[in-house]
Amino acid sequence: MEIHQVSAMNNDNALPMAVREILSVRPPNRIGETRASSYMDAAVLVPLLREEGRHKVLFTKRSQDVEHHKGQISFPGGSVDDDDGSVEETALRETYEEIGVPMGDIEILGRIDDALTVVSNFVIHPFVGLVPFPYDFTISKAEVERLINVPLEVFHPENTGSRRHAVEYEGATYAGPAYEYKGDLIWGATARIMENLMNIIGHKLPLPGEKK
Repeated sequence: MEIHQVSAMNNDNALPMAVREILSVRPPNRIGETRASSYMDAAVLVPLLREEGRHKVLFTKRSQDVEHHKGQISFPGGSVDDDDGSVEETALRETYEEIGVPMGDIEILGRIDDALTVVSNFVIHPFVGLVPFPYDFTISKAEVERLINVPLEVFHPENTGSRRHAVEYEGATYAGPAYEYKGDLIWGATARIMENLMNIIGHKLPLPGEKK
């Protein structure tokens, strides 16, 4: 199946349609049952939205009260519960619990590769979804300090925003991709998930604008 490049993103539907098309023909790489038994399953939503004519990614800055990844930039998501019917359902449930967007307002565009966390031993199952904007987000203060909207082109492979960083966190040093935007540093599994997404779709989706 041929994937067509999108040369302009002025059409609200152009980018989501292209992402859906690309992900629909690419099976995600999954971390299977052979992984270490110490790893737990989690799922996240990579939320895309359109603000002021630009497609952006919605992140959360985690509070200092959560059990894992205190203060880090993250996606809405969390551990798989026994009552969840699927990992996609986990991502949607957690998104509602953390930022107040019910599953009926989210358009799932596809699934990308699983990722491992280093700090907390999770296998993360990421789903890309379109969320409406503007929107009356309801933040769970116990889990989320604030929301951050980052233009998608910041993560484009042709941009210089992605660098390898050594990050000090809770007494240890972690090396890997990282993106800085307006004083916020996106690193760890979140950065690896964005790097994976843009490696899949970035070269097929020329994005307008420059990193700001």
